[in-house]
Amino acid sequence: MSVFLYSNVTSGKCWETMQHDCQIGLVQMESHIGEREANFRRITHLAEVASKKKISFLCFPECALDGYSPQHASELGDTIRSSATSRLKECAEDLGITLLVGLVEHDNRAEKPYISHVILSPGKEGMVYRKVHLGRSEQDYFTPGNQFPVFSSHGTTFAVGICWDWHFPEVAAIYSLKGAEIIFAPHASPVIAGDRKEIWLRYLGTRAYDNSVYLGACNLIGSNGKGKEFSGGTLTIGPKGEVILHTEVLEERIFISTLSAERINRIRRFDRVSMKDSFFLADRRKELYHELLELDVQR
Repeated sequence: MSVFLYSNVTSGKCWETMQHDCQIGLVQMESHIGEREANFRRITHLAEVASKKKISFLCFPECALDGYSPQHASELGDTIRSSATSRLKECAEDLGITLLVGLVEHDNRAEKPYISHVILSPGKEGMVYRKVHLGRSEQDYFTPGNQFPVFSSHGTTFAVGICWDWHFPEVAAIYSLKGAEIIFAPHASPVIAGDRKEIWLRYLGTRAYDNSVYLGACNLIGSNGKGKEFSGGTLTIGPKGEVILHTEVLEERIFISTLSAERINRIRRFDRVSMKDSFFLADRRKELYHELLELDVQR
């Protein structure tokens, strides 16, 4: 792999149209700690399956390549230019598919690793998103990211937020204002956290509805090989908060959703003719929102 870009941040109002309908694949898979090569083979096998189903984007869970265990973070992963990511880039090129793969990323400029997602698209340089909001159980073991990049491929603008990121409404708003039409939400949520459907539907539908975006979420499933169990789950939500896909199948597989370009393009038109197609962000009064930055939780 020649170059890995760390940011593709855009600013301003860049709402372009989604060029055509898009098929996304959301993966729930088992990923064992310290078994990067075996996890890699699972990922590439699923990518081959996805390519035969004409999927454009295939999103894997948080830390799918290395397994998820904050306590073992220092022992896991590699730099962004590792052999594994180079081979994943070749896989994306060969199959003509965009792969979004979670991993533990080491960087010599940071004392602790990042929870990262690499974005590997045909004909493009590799990109990376680093988890910005770390859960409290992660903060002793990882370095937080500090950027919200957006990406484009297959005629679509998209972005990634990882697990805990989606408890912060500002993330989805920033991505939508930067032009994202699809936001991906890979997770590593353990069984102990509770039922994914019940929890996700409390807030992920709101993230999609308020910001007129498609949202695709996926989760690890099964054991990490170190005593932690994950509950699985995939969910696709439309730009009005409607559930397009929800699964409760407890096995490793890909779940596919077709996202309508006409649907989101109609909502994002400025000359809308119906309240039901309102793009709420277009009517913001941001000059009044300074308090959002000034106020804080009293400790």
